[in-house]
Amino acid sequence: MEINKKIIEELVGYLKEYNLSEIEYAEGQTKVKVSKSINNSGVMAPLVHKSKSKTVDSLDANLKVTSPIVGTAYLALEPGKKKFIEIGQKIKKGQTIMIVEAMKTMNHVPSTSDGIVDKILVKDGEPVEFGQNLISLK
Repeated sequence: MEINKKIIEELVGYLKEYNLSEIEYAEGQTKVKVSKSINNSGVMAPLVHKSKSKTVDSLDANLKVTSPIVGTAYLALEPGKKKFIEIGQKIKKGQTIMIVEAMKTMNHVPSTSDGIVDKILVKDGEPVEFGQNLISLK
C-alpha cells in the first residue's frame, strides 16, 4: 500500500486550523486517522474534566442534539442572515438547527427530536467535534 502524503498533510492542516485533537478520513478501503497529543496533559486534563462535568450535570434532564461530524458550526446560512434557531423556539424533528462545514462542504444538521430550544451550546464559527453537544431541548 502506498501512503498518500498529500492527504496526511491536508488533515494535519485541518488539525491546526480548527484546533482539533483528532481527525479521520476514509475513501474506499483506505482509512487515515491523524491525531496530536497535548504536551501539557497534566495542566489541561483538570480544566477539560471540570468543564465537561458542568455541562453534563446541567443537561442531564434535557435532550441534546450532537454534531454528526467534525467541522465548523454556523448558526445561519450566511453571515448577517437570520439564524436557523433561537432560544425558546419550538422545533420539529428533522428541522435544520445549524450547518457544520467540513472540508468545504456545508452539512445541514437536523434536529433529532421535537422540542423547545433551551440552550445553544456553540458559537457561530466555532470548531466542533463529532458527538459534541450543539443544542439542548426541553
